[in-house]
Amino acid sequence: MKRNLKYFFDKWWPPVLLLLVSCLIFVLSENFENEIFNAVSILLLGIGLLVILISAFYSFKRKKWMIGLFHLAIFGLTIIGIFLYVFAMFWIGLFVPDNFARNLKIPENIELEEPADTEFGNNFESVRPDSITNRIVTKTDFQLYNSFQPGLYEYDFWTNKIDSGIIYLKAFEITHEYPLTADRLSKTSSVKIYNPKDSIMKFSTTSHFTIYEGDWGQYYAARFEVWYKPDNGGSEQKLIEKNYKIEGWQR
Repeated sequence: MKRNLKYFFDKWWPPVLLLLVSCLIFVLSENFENEIFNAVSILLLGIGLLVILISAFYSFKRKKWMIGLFHLAIFGLTIIGIFLYVFAMFWIGLFVPDNFARNLKIPENIELEEPADTEFGNNFESVRPDSITNRIVTKTDFQLYNSFQPGLYEYDFWTNKIDSGIIYLKAFEITHEYPLTADRLSKTSSVKIYNPKDSIMKFSTTSHFTIYEGDWGQYYAARFEVWYKPDNGGSEQKLIEKNYKIEGWQR
């Protein structure tokens, strides 16, 4: 093991190759909306940077000045490159439009609601209108809210007696049944739920979730489904669905 590590750090190319591969995986991950892949790519990039930095100081210790300086330069250039890449992707996301909703038509023969607006409280927390949150509810119901930016949403859910579990959302563009933010919506919209009583109880998100498809000002119709997953391992079930006029988050 020690011999392998010594060989790894004595040569100039293994740390560079490791960093190059980790950078490539990081760039590829930006094209996949998968949280696990993104997290792994960031971890690998951090490992690659740490290894080449260690290699630089190891080379200095062994008085291999050229290799040490080379690795240190690669480390610095990679940090600058990552910063420029992230900065460029940010501005591209702002100015390159998402055309997902550009040619979508909102059907006229469906019941369609609009998300209720929220306001900011004293601590910049989202405050939902009392006229909705405090209203008397007599059956299972769902209410979608606009959060602090277009494309960001919150919700309330009312239900009577239900076992311990979680609720989460599925969303679909109505005309093509296209699943919205399918790889992450179930996680970002999940809420713990338990009501041992027959009376109606309200459950709410504590932070916003994002619908990525579309752009600001490009409205389309979406069906939101509330799904329930019991803690006892029973089968998941859809509790309610509603149609809303929404817009996507401008990345």
